[in-house]
Amino acid sequence: MTAKEGRLMQQAYHQVATYKDKVVSDPYRLDYHLMPPVGLLNDPNGLIQYKGVYHVFYQWNPFETAHGAKFWGHYSSMDLIHWREEPIALAPSEWYEKNGCYSGSAVEADGKLYLFYTGNVKNDDGTRETYQCLAVSSDGIHFEKKGPVLKLPEGYSAHFRDPKVWKHADRWYMIVGAQTLDETGVAALFTSKDLYNWKEVGRVAGSGLNSLDEFGYMWECPDLLQLDGKDVLLVSPQGLEPAGHAYHNLFQSGYFIGELNYKKGTFQHGDFVELDRGFDFYAPQTFVDDKGRRILYGWMGMTDDAEQFQPTIENHWVHALTIPRELKLHDGKIFQKPLVELEALRENQVMVEKAKVDGPVVKFEGISGASVELLLDSIQVKEGTFAMAFRNEAVLRFDADKQEISLKRRNVKTSEPEARTCPLAALSKLQVFMDHSSLEVFINDGEEVFTLRFFPNPEDKSISFLGKAKFDLYKWDIGRIMMLGEL
Repeated sequence: MTAKEGRLMQQAYHQVATYKDKVVSDPYRLDYHLMPPVGLLNDPNGLIQYKGVYHVFYQWNPFETAHGAKFWGHYSSMDLIHWREEPIALAPSEWYEKNGCYSGSAVEADGKLYLFYTGNVKNDDGTRETYQCLAVSSDGIHFEKKGPVLKLPEGYSAHFRDPKVWKHADRWYMIVGAQTLDETGVAALFTSKDLYNWKEVGRVAGSGLNSLDEFGYMWECPDLLQLDGKDVLLVSPQGLEPAGHAYHNLFQSGYFIGELNYKKGTFQHGDFVELDRGFDFYAPQTFVDDKGRRILYGWMGMTDDAEQFQPTIENHWVHALTIPRELKLHDGKIFQKPLVELEALRENQVMVEKAKVDGPVVKFEGISGASVELLLDSIQVKEGTFAMAFRNEAVLRFDADKQEISLKRRNVKTSEPEARTCPLAALSKLQVFMDHSSLEVFINDGEEVFTLRFFPNPEDKSISFLGKAKFDLYKWDIGRIMMLGEL
């Protein structure tokens, strides 16, 4: 560790200590999501299970609730439930990363943990430089920086970042989110034998490739993975225009399903599908654990003009990660399900068998709370609408006649209502995770998912039902993910 890196880390720890009491007393602080100890959190990075331990790194600005020079924060866990806050993994101390250690990924090789990330440089004349960098650890906690291993290739702007690395056969591969010189978004593929020397394979997806028309001006956070025998490219394109119910956030996250030809460097794929239909979901990343599960975390946030109006900012923190989700492929579509480990957090079950809703507002005894899981099973909605209202601040509504489902909330900047909607032929099951200021709604075992942040009156813990429906209803209080060894 260089002296400058040490100073930056100590300054960050000082920020944590200075504002700790204010942060933890915020009524919108979450119980079972990973959050920053202070400042701003965004993309999940470096997801991996290494030597039996789960590691979640994340983009972190400890000095303000805005997007500045990012560090890599670090949590670890043995069970994905109880978490330890580890020392800072990366601080932007060197010339090739002086304006931020941007997003990246992790792999294990020769018993060591390798972090790949983007070094971001902003020059005084307004130009940018970008470097794909490497740091290595023998214990998963302390990292030695090796510097840039891939400089900007020809044909791309300096918007070239977020390396995701994996091994196929006897070679390593890296996919990078990029912008071409004519300002179109693409995903670029590279290969290496030793993780240090990288050779360009080519552009495998993007605007004008694989029968895809113009599709955004920049692609961020690519993740090329195998799922049930198919190659899947997760990506977060910027610059998509709304189309029907799709693409209504500032930036989008979704996937293409296809087949990657490693020899030719081509990826034949189908249509782009959004991963999450809500307001606050971006930059997802996945990894495989020792049980063979493909697990996803996403950033439960969005860089839009309402971001700086979130009420947690006055308490010196903003944003969180989603709960972990297991991915499965069914009939050409990704389904997302909450990890089964989360069931260990359930407390105080309340059950209402054969619940019936037939009226404007229906409430059930014991069905309320701010940190809860709700399960509605065997749902019957024959016609008309069925809705759930959460703490008088968010409403989930299924319209059986229109065959669509929507989630509405109040915009934190304008106070006006806003909604996200997607098609849904039938509603049979709902699993809802509410955590003080977040909602994650899993529909029909993860066929669709809505994720959002919302900020109701902390004293309001009401959950109401409207319309006409029958279902079995379960509710649990959800305990905290114990943060061991907090900084």
